[in-house]
Amino acid sequence: MNSIGFEMLLSEIASVKPVHSVGRVIEVSRGVLTVSGLSDIAALGDLVEIGHGTQIRRGEVLQLDKTSVTVLPDGGPDGLSIGDPVAHIGKNHISPDDMWIGRVIDPFGQPLDGKPILQGNKPRALRGKPMNPTERRALGKRLETGLAVFNTLLPIVRGQRIGLFAGSGVGKSTLLAKLATGLEADVVVIAMVGERGREVREFIDRVLGPAGMKRSVIVAATSDQSPMVRRRCAWTAMSVAEHFRDKGKQVLFLADSVTRFAESHREVALATGESSSLRGFPPSTSHLITSLCERAGPGIGDAGDITAVFSVLVAGSDMEEPIADILRGVLDGHIVLDRQIAERGRFPAIDLLRSVSRALPHAASDKENELIARARRLLGVFDRSEMMIQAGLYTSGTDPMIDESIETWPHLDHFLAQSEPNGVQASFEGLEACFTPVKAAR
Repeated sequence: MNSIGFEMLLSEIASVKPVHSVGRVIEVSRGVLTVSGLSDIAALGDLVEIGHGTQIRRGEVLQLDKTSVTVLPDGGPDGLSIGDPVAHIGKNHISPDDMWIGRVIDPFGQPLDGKPILQGNKPRALRGKPMNPTERRALGKRLETGLAVFNTLLPIVRGQRIGLFAGSGVGKSTLLAKLATGLEADVVVIAMVGERGREVREFIDRVLGPAGMKRSVIVAATSDQSPMVRRRCAWTAMSVAEHFRDKGKQVLFLADSVTRFAESHREVALATGESSSLRGFPPSTSHLITSLCERAGPGIGDAGDITAVFSVLVAGSDMEEPIADILRGVLDGHIVLDRQIAERGRFPAIDLLRSVSRALPHAASDKENELIARARRLLGVFDRSEMMIQAGLYTSGTDPMIDESIETWPHLDHFLAQSEPNGVQASFEGLEACFTPVKAAR
């Protein structure tokens, strides 16, 4: 047996709990179980195993009282009976290991790629606490992303948390994959929450590719899995990111998507009797999302940073819906993808006028900020005048700003779609070149 195989055997032995306390199902209702015999030892969030033999399924403790506990079973209660055994497994944690890089795992830290996996020797709480805000570093240096728009107009810096807001089918997953392969980072952790099973495989093989997988850990929970498992996916991925951050690594965390994470929580919360008073979501959704986001960000001392991109599905581009509204308030910037831009073939389909990076103005020099401001100003003028221009109602020479925006817009629109492998400086040179035709005309 080689050393890696021996270490895997030791980790499996260490994870075995010699004795499990066992309770019994006394009631099955509304998708949850009432279990007796575990009140004295169970805590909120603990894992249990329900059934026996080949019919065992996991569950999570949701509520406690003096004589019983309420358990949400993975996959629903179908097939369960009064009197079925429920074994208390213990605290809800995972044990990440450095060997997880390049692997695809489920929310319980088990492999999905058919290969054995080594468990780490340090268990981590699934719902860890954010770092002390008074001890955290400020946002770090500007990162190269491989995309001209992020190298210039929407800079991303170390420890920044960005929201990616998009409807379905406008290039959200493709943009996340480009950031996963192009953005400066030691390790990339990707949470795929509630995706279709086919999309997980396609994302790995076609979108991310072998080069992207070399530095990535993917945590996946497909849409057919229970809300308990889908909700756990985001927590597991963040715990993996924290593991590498604490080892001094620069981590890129990508969550696709926070909307499905919140929807999974809604299903769990409704099963426990919580009302859905926040436009269809329970009140606890706000704390759930903000506590996840606050775990990302700059580190403390010798720890690295977690730079995070949280994607949000917005129906009909409604930026006022609850999940989008909560995230905009807690993150360090937001990127909005627009369907009309995607339909005319420009990708990434970023609506620059509705997108903001709060790393500015500190992430850029004075000259760079002037270029950014000029680009935004001209795009804004063109946007306000586009209907008049397209209708043929504008006469050239009437307004110098509109004339300049008409001249510059095609160059800026092309620039926003460009990849830039040669770094930030080359990207700003490309941005400045967008204004050169205007200077020449004068």
